[in-house]
Amino acid sequence: MSTALQGSLLDQVDRLGLRPLTGAVRRTTLTRGAWVDVRPGWVTGSDELFERLHHDVPWAAERRRMYERTVDVPRLLCFYGEDDALPHPLLTQAREALGRYYARELGEPFRTGGLCLYRDGHDSVAWHGDTIGRSRTEDTMVAIVSVGTPRPLMLRPRGGGHSIRHVLGHGDLLVMGGSCQRTWEHCIPKSSRPTGPRISIQFRPRGVR
Repeated sequence: MSTALQGSLLDQVDRLGLRPLTGAVRRTTLTRGAWVDVRPGWVTGSDELFERLHHDVPWAAERRRMYERTVDVPRLLCFYGEDDALPHPLLTQAREALGRYYARELGEPFRTGGLCLYRDGHDSVAWHGDTIGRSRTEDTMVAIVSVGTPRPLMLRPRGGGHSIRHVLGHGDLLVMGGSCQRTWEHCIPKSSRPTGPRISIQFRPRGVR
């Protein structure tokens, strides 16, 4: 059974928008050329954005082949390609703001938007790196905006090792850069505790999935 979203007290007074990135992004340098940036509360009024996306996005359930059987993907999905209009104007503004902020390091704009709806603690994503396309061999960036109930995003070196935990929700931004998709893995673990819904919005450059 899904748990209803419990809104942020700050979101009840803030209008929908974006806070500055400059001077507010915290970078953690990882191993093997990887790094992670975090900007807490980047999206203001994020509970409103969650409600609009939850209602307006054409969420789809998918099934995938794993270990010689077909299983349900434990979350709902929607992908917006380069030529697709994003489902809310603030997502376009966010993608453009990220492109400006990371222009020198990335050298190209963010172009696509992938959305995941984690309905409750049963929904999750296993350890993985976004290595479909150029990110298998090249450094790149994946920017994730989280709205809704906070959930842990875990990171660990590829092949195993000490994990790092970031609890993301209510408009938080996390950006994985450098070699992160090749040399590290990330996941959203299942939770046995009652957990409300969360939407993850991922911005990627061309040719990265």
